Amino acid sequence: MKLLGKTYEPQNIEDGIYKNWMEKKYFHAEVDESKKPFTIVIPPPNITGQLHMGHALNNTLQDVIIRTKRMQGYSTLWLPGTDHASIATEAKIVEAMKEEGISKADIGREGFLERAWEWNEKYGSRIIEQLKKLGSSCDWDRLRFTMDDGLSKAVSAVFVKLYDKGLIYKGERIINWCPVCNTSISDAEVEYCEKEGHLWHIKYPIKDSKEFVSVATTRPETMLGDTAIAVNPADERYMHLVGKTVILPLMNREIPIVADEYVEMDFGTGMVKVTPAHDPNDFEIGERHNLQIIKVISDDATMGEAAGKFAGLDRYEARKQIIRELEELGLLIKTERHIHNVGSCYRCDTVIEPLVSLQWFVRMESLAKPAVDAVADGDIKFIPDRFIKTYLNWMENIKDWCISRQLWWGHRIPAYYCNDCGEIIVSMEKPEKCTKCKSTALKQDEDTLDTWFSSALWPFSTLGWPDDTPELNYFYPTSVLITGYDIIFFWVARMIFSGLEYMGEKPFEHVMFTGLVRDELGRKMSKSLGNGIDPLDVIETYGTDALRYGVMVGNATGNDLRLSEQKLQAGRNFANKIWNAARFVLMNFDDEPDFSKISNENFTDADKWILSRLNSTVREVTANLEKYEIGIALSKVYEFIWEEFCDWYIELVKPRLYDRDSEGRLEAQYVLNKVLCDSMKLLHPFMPFVTEEIYQSLINNDESIMISKWPEYSDEMNYPEEEEALKFVMEAIRGIRNARAEMNVPPSRKARLIFVSSDEKARNIAVDSTAYFMKLANVSDVEVWQKEVNIPKGAVSVVMDRAALFMPLKDLLDIEKEMKRLGDEAENLANEIARADGKLKNEKFISKAPAELVESEKEKLEKYSSMLRETKHRIDELKSL
Repeated sequence: MKLLGKTYEPQNIEDGIYKNWMEKKYFHAEVDESKKPFTIVIPPPNITGQLHMGHALNNTLQDVIIRTKRMQGYSTLWLPGTDHASIATEAKIVEAMKEEGISKADIGREGFLERAWEWNEKYGSRIIEQLKKLGSSCDWDRLRFTMDDGLSKAVSAVFVKLYDKGLIYKGERIINWCPVCNTSISDAEVEYCEKEGHLWHIKYPIKDSKEFVSVATTRPETMLGDTAIAVNPADERYMHLVGKTVILPLMNREIPIVADEYVEMDFGTGMVKVTPAHDPNDFEIGERHNLQIIKVISDDATMGEAAGKFAGLDRYEARKQIIRELEELGLLIKTERHIHNVGSCYRCDTVIEPLVSLQWFVRMESLAKPAVDAVADGDIKFIPDRFIKTYLNWMENIKDWCISRQLWWGHRIPAYYCNDCGEIIVSMEKPEKCTKCKSTALKQDEDTLDTWFSSALWPFSTLGWPDDTPELNYFYPTSVLITGYDIIFFWVARMIFSGLEYMGEKPFEHVMFTGLVRDELGRKMSKSLGNGIDPLDVIETYGTDALRYGVMVGNATGNDLRLSEQKLQAGRNFANKIWNAARFVLMNFDDEPDFSKISNENFTDADKWILSRLNSTVREVTANLEKYEIGIALSKVYEFIWEEFCDWYIELVKPRLYDRDSEGRLEAQYVLNKVLCDSMKLLHPFMPFVTEEIYQSLINNDESIMISKWPEYSDEMNYPEEEEALKFVMEAIRGIRNARAEMNVPPSRKARLIFVSSDEKARNIAVDSTAYFMKLANVSDVEVWQKEVNIPKGAVSVVMDRAALFMPLKDLLDIEKEMKRLGDEAENLANEIARADGKLKNEKFISKAPAELVESEKEKLEKYSSMLRETKHRIDELKSL
């Protein structure tokens, strides 16, 4: 047992505590067949990452669950790692090179990759060290990286397996192209937002006719690549036109009018231009009607050769010139303002360009069905379940996944081309010769895989797959995934179908979704608003436990969190509160109290009440944590420690602590120690540092709170009668305190308490609780009556269920002194009324003063008049006594 310092200074203890945990290997997990496994894989932060509040929230929640399960006796593995983040990392390196005046082309692929690995070595571990500052109890011995040898092997194995099954193919299809990142991106990586643009209505002349058709477009630059006009086959207005051709304006190319059910008859004119090379829906129409594909926009978002005289222009400059020429030719019918969804790259916010491109794809239909069933049937449970609908809607309408990226940093596609015969060979290792013509002139595909291709394998690749390892057999499937709802498509869906396909079983039992961290006004944190809160600054100012408290308190699963300075301060105040409470308890212990000598007969109602409340709190908090109701669990621990233990029990027990000869002093010390130990255990997953420091000072046999046993509910620790009695007493004390506060009675003034109740049980409780009333309600004496007779005139009353409490007014107030005070107050109020009334009767003031000032004086007059009436009434009441 050691005494705690006068004040809690987290900055002086946190690093030392964490270092001790690391040295003792408390975070490390081993295969242990005598225990149940509990596994969480961390959502791997990008190596470009810097700890932000989203990380703080997500990783704190994971740590709460893993620390709880560790104390409950599970073999707990929280597996950490980082993601190579191909687009983001490559962009960072290119930006750094630009400052040096060099480009990727200058140093070549190998030179660039050397720089990338050096960059990873320098910055890749930064986010890991910051996660440690957060108190994360990951098994750092098992740290993984999406491009380490084992995970790279898994990526190649999956690619080969899917290719051999015919589920990976290379083909020309419409894809999302980012002109700035200069790579394809998947549908899930496109962010849509409403933007104001224009809708241009354009005439397309019908060949050999004076008639024309009218179509509307938001992207007139793509019309240069039109290869058809489409109408709905059920649209009688245009049946006579199907099969005819129109002349494409500006290009003078004949294009057919086709009938396709995709066209909505009641939208616009019921006619649409078809540009298979630059629109995903048009691409599908083109496939159905065998239309020509003409790509008029290049990868850099300039117009290509097929754009004719507009070639070389930026896409938006070309748009302006095309509109100008259509207007001059009389082919522009009208221009309308138009709000529409525009897709942008999730990394750089550049408007994406749908392009036909030769890429690698995964066929999704057969992979998606088992992943749909696993969630729809409840085999994988979403928390909260409202996200099931979002997931199913996307998965049931999923398109083939474009997995190739035109980047150098990442997993290079394991496909090899024979320079002599053109054969494509997909293999985990580079083949020595062509399997078809035996040539040795082989070249590997230049593209890399989508970052999410490797992340999708995270729950099992990190445990050794494709090798059959003991860890894989023991820790997989994992127990829960805790992640943001914003990556449900990027990552969650892909992990589910990957686990089912390659492991034959789901990757996790539960998925718990977190929301975004916003400021106290509900706004997204951003540099432009200047409302961001740096978690490392918070740790420096308030301590890690305060930060963890701030991101959890009041947090409902799946909802966005509003974070404020007040929440962080509340976390610090809570840490200080329990520190001071623990310090008080320890200062009132004997040097070495011998708890083997306690006697149950010496336990008071207050002792049994707090033990019973602790028991109930253990049951409720454990149940909340099982349901991943982490914010609710924290609130219950907080309320128990602050309100019931600190504010009530410690106060109730003080007389026995201060009296060294008290018969129940040892029992009081025992209960204080017991409740503090178990309270610290309940709080430990949420606030690990302050709880460890306090726990080490208490009387227990544990080396660390981290590896202590989680408290368990026990029927034997239930004391319902004592709980009811103390609840009754506390309600009475609160009523007395409120009455005194309303009358501004000074603490030094004690009053006689008359407790009246016809209920014998209530009267017995009052008799047994006399000491509590005297100590906590400033009562001088307690009289317990059965009937309400001869109550002193003017006594202050407190009415409660089963009882009424009375305190003689003369005990609470010096009546003469109070009458004098009220008289002075009445005089002051009369002066204020005269002043306000005088102003309002002054015509100059009424005519010249601003209206709001006049109104303010009227309100003051009314307020002071009301206060004076109340004061006079109070004086009259006192005179009658």
